[in-house]
Amino acid sequence: MTVQSFRISRKTDIIPNKRRMRIAVALVYFSMGLSFASWASRIPDIKTALNLNDAVFGSILFALPVGQFLMMAFSGKLVTRFGSHRVLSFALPIYTICLSNIGLVTAGWQLAIALFLFGVSGNVCNISINTQGISAERLYDRPIMSSFHGSWSLAGFTGALIGLAMINLKVPPYWHFVTVILIVWIIVWINYPFLVRANHNPAKGEPRRKFFGKPDKMLVQLGIIGFCSMASEGAMFDWSGVYFKDVVHAPASLVILGYTSFMIMMATGRFVADYFTSKIGRKLLLQICGLIISTGLFTSVLFPYLIPATIAFMLVGIGVSSVVPTVYSAAGRHSKIPPGIALATVSSVSFLGFLMGPPLIGYISAAFGLRYSFAVIGFFGIGIFFMVPWIKLLQSETVKS
Repeated sequence: MTVQSFRISRKTDIIPNKRRMRIAVALVYFSMGLSFASWASRIPDIKTALNLNDAVFGSILFALPVGQFLMMAFSGKLVTRFGSHRVLSFALPIYTICLSNIGLVTAGWQLAIALFLFGVSGNVCNISINTQGISAERLYDRPIMSSFHGSWSLAGFTGALIGLAMINLKVPPYWHFVTVILIVWIIVWINYPFLVRANHNPAKGEPRRKFFGKPDKMLVQLGIIGFCSMASEGAMFDWSGVYFKDVVHAPASLVILGYTSFMIMMATGRFVADYFTSKIGRKLLLQICGLIISTGLFTSVLFPYLIPATIAFMLVGIGVSSVVPTVYSAAGRHSKIPPGIALATVSSVSFLGFLMGPPLIGYISAAFGLRYSFAVIGFFGIGIFFMVPWIKLLQSETVKS
């Protein structure tokens, strides 16, 4: 199956192969989201089992985004040279194996190593999957990137429900993660033949890029917006369960409620984001999202009770839903840089939010309390609101140098 096999004569035509391709891409997004959500759903249990305080645990969490960050310079090159579909065929299975290793840890240093490897493999998956999403969006010739990220978020919700069931059934994290491995490997095996086969073929005369060169200014600008969103996402992924346990004092069976509510609304927002983008434009949508992020985080700080905090985390989910798909889609349309490398550049800046957010929360929490750390993260949404109007490339459909 090739990209050419998806050509159509009219935009209204419906071709089964094209639809099947979109389903396959959505399912690989789902697989990665399910894997990450499975880890996130067991964070409170693992933290408790290892008897770690907030500051130490925050430092250990630092290992995951470090692994992601260090791999970014290589992921884009791998995807560009070998094709995202080929890289995915081994990266996603390895990602799930790294997930299962987390369930075997018995000490903090072991958790740090396991998370580092989880981050390394996760970054390769991230660049490969988003390159698939960009290629599929080009074939459809209309915005569909947010719906793919919606599949990732839907997997987060599914993973949270599975995690809740596993916790109540008292299933150890390792066997929980092994179950996820079987699900993901089946999905990859069934859908791999339908992924987009699209490699970057540089035109004759196109200059060779240095392995470590000066990053494109416009891609860095997109990355800064992604940074603010991912810092907020990182707070939800790594600390929402702890927040509900230690600050909200939710019953043990409802500790995962904050994370679940966040993931539900993030998934919902991503499935409708493409529609709102076409109606109000990227800039206004991103500004609204920034304000919603801040409103949600500040509400959780001011009203740390079960119902208000649940609503607050829902707002954060809505707010972050559209930011990353929008900046990734814009990066993938760059006219002179291959999608894999463009995504790696944007991700390198964006993932600094994941890199700094979780440990920052841990350090502030150890000094002043977890509520204050969430208040600090709340200002990132305000940062998005004020920064977006200055980024002109968000107005155009095609990013040009």
